[in-house]
Amino acid sequence: MDISRWSILRAVNVAPDPDQERFRIRILEREIGLPVKAVVIVVLFYYLFFSHWFEEVANIRDAAVFTVRLFFLVYVGVNTAIAMMLIGMDQLRLQLIRVVVLASAFIDGLFAAALTVVAGGFDSILFWLFLGLTVRNAISIPATVSQIAINLLVTGFYVLAGFADLRLINDPPEESDSPEPLFLRVVMLVLMTACCYGVQLLLDKQRRVDQEAHEFALRQEQLRVSGRLAAEIAHQLKNPLGIINNAAFNLQRNVKEGKATITQQIRIIREEVERSDRIITDLMGYAKLADGTVERLNVAEELDKAISQVFPPAASFDIQVHHAYYSNLPPLLMQRNHLSEIFVNVLQNAREAMSGHGNVHISAQVGDDSTVVVAIADNGPGIANGIRERIFDPYFTTKTKGSGLGLAIVKQNTEMYGGTIRVESEPGKGARFVLQFPAKTLVQLRK
Repeated sequence: MDISRWSILRAVNVAPDPDQERFRIRILEREIGLPVKAVVIVVLFYYLFFSHWFEEVANIRDAAVFTVRLFFLVYVGVNTAIAMMLIGMDQLRLQLIRVVVLASAFIDGLFAAALTVVAGGFDSILFWLFLGLTVRNAISIPATVSQIAINLLVTGFYVLAGFADLRLINDPPEESDSPEPLFLRVVMLVLMTACCYGVQLLLDKQRRVDQEAHEFALRQEQLRVSGRLAAEIAHQLKNPLGIINNAAFNLQRNVKEGKATITQQIRIIREEVERSDRIITDLMGYAKLADGTVERLNVAEELDKAISQVFPPAASFDIQVHHAYYSNLPPLLMQRNHLSEIFVNVLQNAREAMSGHGNVHISAQVGDDSTVVVAIADNGPGIANGIRERIFDPYFTTKTKGSGLGLAIVKQNTEMYGGTIRVESEPGKGARFVLQFPAKTLVQLRK
């Protein structure tokens, strides 16, 4: 239940990737925003302290102007601190930068409201400033909840400033004043908030589509090149082994009464050739990259298929499989057979380790940097300390039968897509395999 609730929150509060967000903030807030704010502060300083703009006004207005002047000094101090942090933003964590941008948007909206109180309220030209702040916030604060909240707050600041002007400075308001302009302006601000968010959703969707298409093409080409190389190597190795095997067979058939050692050596040759042929056949499947296409794979569905394959309902395994999947897992761009091999081999390893009875716990959740983390744990005998570092080595096995390629295939297929795998185990306490797959990162080309 907790996983589902957290998933819903993550799904609602969607933001672009960190590099895209940093780029937006760098351009809008630092490169454009800081120079513009510097000019505005200089102009406001002159008008607030040296011009005759506020002379000969009522007492209440005098108090409001004095308050705005004090607020202006606070505003300058806060923006100085914000500017210093934005200048050094490349050395700061993105989470801290988000807080700085939110603080900047809040203080800007509040100060714009204060200026509106002394500049005419609802009749002030500063209304257009609030529209500009709404657009700026939509670009600099892409996270859904934060963006909508701060823009609605800016709209609220404008409404409060207008009513403060009516009640405090122009009290009592003229009877001819109509609420229609106020209503239209508030509607315009709310619509601007909704439109900015809608445009952002469309742009982000198109960006993800373009990025995904590029990633599809890159992964498919990388797999095709690697597949051709693997197929050529396997072909070159299988040909001489076939010739040796035929020669040994003919030699054994033609030798009628030779020495026992000759017959024995021939038998050993044939056994080793057959064993090598099996390994190469497995290796061809292990590195069969050219077949198939990259697809958008649902991790939960692929895990369920692997569970059904390894623990079929008709089988008599006394094994309980427990699983917990996040509801908003991002899709993985992989070939289906590669992901299936990963899950099936790890699950088979767990089943064989428990000798047909025990518990398997499977979880799939969203990790850091848009990754998918899958954990498969069993309560078998665990892995001895001396061999834990070698279990992913090709041909290494502790089983009487087996090529030793199962976990090597898992490691190869995982790393081929930029993922990682690690094992956590103690003797007598079972084993836990943790697989981490990038959902957005482009596949890393291997030299």
